[in-house]
Amino acid sequence: MIHRIEIFTRPSLLDPAGQALLARLRRFTALPLRNIRTLAVYAFDSAALGGPAPQPLAELGAGLFGDPVLNECRTDGAALKAMPWDWYIEVGFRPGVTDNVGRTARESLEQRLGRPLADGYQVHTATGYFVRGRLSKTQADALAADWLGNGLIQRAVVLSRADLARPGTRRRLFQLPTVALAEKIRVRRFGLESAEQVLALSKARLLALSLPEAEAIRAHFAAPAVQARRRDQGLGAAATDVELEVIAQTWSEHCKHKIFNADIVYTDERGRAETIRSLFKTYIQGTTERVRAALGAEDFCQSVFTDNAGVVKFDEAWSLVFKVETHNSPSALDPYGGALTGIVGVNRDPFGTGRGAELLFNTDVFCFASPFHEGKLPPGLLHPRRIYEGVRLGVEHGGNKSGVPTVNGSVSFHERFLGKPLVFCGTGGLLPATIAGRPGYEKWVHAGDKIVMVGGRIGKDGIHGATFSSLELNESAPATAVQIGDPIVQKKMFDFLLAARDRGLFDAITDNGAGGLSSSVGEMARLSGGARLALDAAPLKYPGLQPWEIFVSEAQERMTLAVPPHQVEPLLALSRTM
Repeated sequence: MIHRIEIFTRPSLLDPAGQALLARLRRFTALPLRNIRTLAVYAFDSAALGGPAPQPLAELGAGLFGDPVLNECRTDGAALKAMPWDWYIEVGFRPGVTDNVGRTARESLEQRLGRPLADGYQVHTATGYFVRGRLSKTQADALAADWLGNGLIQRAVVLSRADLARPGTRRRLFQLPTVALAEKIRVRRFGLESAEQVLALSKARLLALSLPEAEAIRAHFAAPAVQARRRDQGLGAAATDVELEVIAQTWSEHCKHKIFNADIVYTDERGRAETIRSLFKTYIQGTTERVRAALGAEDFCQSVFTDNAGVVKFDEAWSLVFKVETHNSPSALDPYGGALTGIVGVNRDPFGTGRGAELLFNTDVFCFASPFHEGKLPPGLLHPRRIYEGVRLGVEHGGNKSGVPTVNGSVSFHERFLGKPLVFCGTGGLLPATIAGRPGYEKWVHAGDKIVMVGGRIGKDGIHGATFSSLELNESAPATAVQIGDPIVQKKMFDFLLAARDRGLFDAITDNGAGGLSSSVGEMARLSGGARLALDAAPLKYPGLQPWEIFVSEAQERMTLAVPPHQVEPLLALSRTM
């Protein structure tokens, strides 16, 4: 049986969240709205309790999730009878999407029970909206889809007052999302007979490969020397899904910056043509190299274009680390989650530079279409007003909850950003000039070092984020491409890793951003000459993930360490104290 704990502001008191939403809707829409009040829903299977609750569910929920002065608590749909409404809209996450509030709610429930919830069970959250106003069914559905929920990562239930009297109404409310897991855990193999076959796989698996890339992959696996090496290693002739996924994410525009590194023929207004061999190498890397050469002995750059972020000398004791990156496509799909992931993601770049920088500040630049846009939107695109508000809130929450303040930024508007917004997020930090007697910006990996993953668990969210960002936005975008960052877990992880750094417990660190473990372990394996990784040892959000999913799933609150064997137990011991 599914239990619901329902928390709402007492009817005699003002509901600030509902009033803020009402004011925004009245400003930007012509919907005939009189009032909106909100409801927080915490849902779980009764089997999760693993035994009887220590007190009635309403008392348990009121003590855990509500303020006894401001809130009332009902259970199992009773709140719908306690509040006035014309339309009730309930929005919750789709299966496989990270529910940060639900995770915290589970921890709170376990503390109150004095025991963990049964294995395999979670607490899931939803938000309900009690809407007063003479809306048609079409208007109520549009309110749910365009303003209250994001169909990519959430599902919405819309009920009229008349629905309340109909049988089965409670079953229509938020149901516990269940992830469609593999019936059999296996590695799939593909015989790549032609480039067209590789392209078909690319389309089916969201690999974002071009025809030349597909031909290069086919030719590689068909090469006699490659076939011989595969036989020696017992791999077999056919390409595995793990290999194809890793190649695709490594070659993605997000990771490889193919356009930035391509040969470009530029023709100016007078018709004069110029071939630029890599915008990056010519105008960014090249300019930096010329400035450094001109500085000579006064060159203050310490690590440039070699690590997750740039490092420059600040003074004799400290170095300044800085990084800026984009999160355009995820922010177009889920403005709040995409931008939050962008800011917490760029946080871990300075943190994953050298042996870890302490984060100081965030900065951002946003480019949107007009929030007053009135034209028709292409299928699958959100209104720029929703993108604007969601991005601003996501960056604010991602920074504040991680304990890293946003110190400056800017916003630009132009109709050409309707197809895709630009969301630039940056972070600066301080790195000790020396750590354990060596430059703080250096990292090294030795053969025999242990691979240790730190932070959040692995799930289906964050899969294909890198390859998806290389494609044109459309209505077929998958929910798994969007990862929902968890700044609370990230903050706890940063505190632990700074303590471990200062104790010299690891030699190298990098993030599990684009490409997940395949990227972080792959980067560090270049320093050691290879790596052996036990995917079945990775902590998962739920069982049943395929090996390739575990390997490429991305998250901003996960990092990978290279740990000397004799430091593994001290590192684990420290983790148990924090």
